[in-house]
Amino acid sequence: MQPLLLHPDPPPPALVQALELAGFTWKAVADLGDPDASAPEGGWAGAIVANPDPGEALAACRVLRQRDLPLSPLLVLVDPAQLPALDSAAEMFDDFCLAPAQPGELQARLGHLLWRAGRARPEVVEHGGLVLNLETYQAAVAGRALDLTYMEYELLKFLATHPGKVFTREALLSQVWGYEYYGGARTVDVHVRRLRAKLGEEHAGLISTVRSVGYRFGQSRWA
Repeated sequence: MQPLLLHPDPPPPALVQALELAGFTWKAVADLGDPDASAPEGGWAGAIVANPDPGEALAACRVLRQRDLPLSPLLVLVDPAQLPALDSAAEMFDDFCLAPAQPGELQARLGHLLWRAGRARPEVVEHGGLVLNLETYQAAVAGRALDLTYMEYELLKFLATHPGKVFTREALLSQVWGYEYYGGARTVDVHVRRLRAKLGEEHAGLISTVRSVGYRFGQSRWA
């Protein structure tokens, strides 16, 4: 997938984190006088304008829209106080996202715009505030990046892609660690405990213990 053009340069750190978590590549451009001069081979996938000044943000959108080949899709990142200024300039952009950018909302809005434009979207798993980027091996919960080891990520990914299903410790050992792994069931317990600690008290319940059976991610379908 081609990178997105970000303006201004440097872009807001929260936007960069959200984009990278959602799997979007990007390149910041300070001068929009000739955005094609810094365009990657194959062109831009789209653009995000995140100037905190509403007048400057709309001026940037106007420049991108008035090119011989208007840059699209075009998303504007705005502070809630800026919303009234957008009413009279809706034709200048395709969609907007409230700042600070949340990975889930940003991925959904950009993904929809790119889908409409016939471009691919990154593969992301979302559940209860948790976001897993399956392409970049990044994870975040409630917008907070998680520092996971490889096996912690693999275990969380496996559970999150099978929500509501209960797995025994033995099943998790074979599915996540592999049949050639000879560690005991305690390995699973240790990794689950570490994952819960890193998810934090508010989100630790995403992984629940099913007594005498094993572990489940999310709620049971019968709950």
